[in-house]
Amino acid sequence: MEKQEKNTVTPYDLDGRPPLKLAIPLGLQHVLAMFVGNLTPVLIITGACGIASGTEFADVQIALLQNAMLIAGIVTLIQLYAIGPIGGKVPIIMGTSSGFIGVCSSVASVMGGGILGYGAIMGASIIGGLFESVLGFMLKPLRRFFPAVVTGTVVLSIGLSLIGVGVNSFGGGNSANDFGSIENLLLGTIVLVIIIALKHGTKGITSASSVLIGIIAGYIIAGIMGVVLPTTAVNADGVEYTKAWVLNWDKVAQAGWFAIPKFMPVKIIFDARAIVPVLIMFIVTAVETVGDISGVIEGGMDREATDSELSGGVVCDGIGSTIAAFFGVLPNTSFSQNVGLVTMTKIVNRFALATGAIFLILCGLFPKLAALISIMPQSVLGGAAVMMFSSIVISGIQLITKEPLTMRNITIVSVALGLGYGIGANSTVLSGLPEGIQLIFGGSGIVPAALVAIILNIALPKED
Repeated sequence: MEKQEKNTVTPYDLDGRPPLKLAIPLGLQHVLAMFVGNLTPVLIITGACGIASGTEFADVQIALLQNAMLIAGIVTLIQLYAIGPIGGKVPIIMGTSSGFIGVCSSVASVMGGGILGYGAIMGASIIGGLFESVLGFMLKPLRRFFPAVVTGTVVLSIGLSLIGVGVNSFGGGNSANDFGSIENLLLGTIVLVIIIALKHGTKGITSASSVLIGIIAGYIIAGIMGVVLPTTAVNADGVEYTKAWVLNWDKVAQAGWFAIPKFMPVKIIFDARAIVPVLIMFIVTAVETVGDISGVIEGGMDREATDSELSGGVVCDGIGSTIAAFFGVLPNTSFSQNVGLVTMTKIVNRFALATGAIFLILCGLFPKLAALISIMPQSVLGGAAVMMFSSIVISGIQLITKEPLTMRNITIVSVALGLGYGIGANSTVLSGLPEGIQLIFGGSGIVPAALVAIILNIALPKED
């Protein structure tokens, strides 16, 4: 009888353990959705500090990338199952935050780059992570500032900010020489069509794993394209380049089989010039995390997040970022990309997501496995991303419409989105303001949208 009861657990249940043959592919598709995004911030900031590949510190960068995968897996497990008050027990995947790229690039410049500059960023992240965890413990009395209309606006702005990212990937990545080529667009379209067809034309595991199957199909199609189509072209300067959709199997062959992660791969430095701007960014991250958790609970479970879920989630954000810094990894936060995957598939089972977290840990220990995922063409990821990220927008709308759309709420949402999304789409409007303000408010538009929504919610009188 007990065995029969265990078998009734589905991926749509938050708790319980569905069969591994079902849980593993569902967890793997989360890894595929966030893998590139998890490593990109480390690549950018190590480059800004002058410790990228091709330099004398190239081995340090490799160690940092390895640790980024390991830490993402560990912190995700903490978020999923919680250690005391640390973790919201919510279906969220954690990873290296791209939100810190701007402020960390600025800090790297101020500190003069190098290992010392990167070490100062890590020192600031340790302090900032502890600061965010304190904010998490104080979240319950602050919850009244985050009604559904505010959290819904934040979730909606997160979704809108990611749609452009998805379309860039769909075209092959805007840094690619062949961005927007017929091959990239065709590959992304095929992946998207496969996902839609499986999601709505099949049932059971095939429907639930539609994103994973679509991405695997993308790998196979890219491999076939590499056999029948030219893999190189010449740009306007006459330089030959490899097309973005080509699978780089040499990278997999050159990767090692096993590597031990390094604790404190760079010397940690505490410097006020790094700590102050990074602290401010951690406040922003706390707001985004509230939005992500609200979005995943609303989109995946059709209810509002509880105080303990929000508080534990933000605390995990902070503690996870502090742990990450000791391993030389940039702050770890909730991954909005995976919020989109949950809201699209409605798969909220923590055990299924935990299998993905374990796979990330394995990637941190076995570089060859990580290399296999890292060669995924951007257009393959983009085919899945355009649908996932748009799902976050729908979750935001659902949150906003949980309450009656009074004139007060319409004003809050419209002004917050008008300023927030407008500034995010055209950040040069802030070019006359101090650099610190530009870094905080001129990124994705999430921060100004959240700030305006919070202020208007406090300032505007409630309607009877």
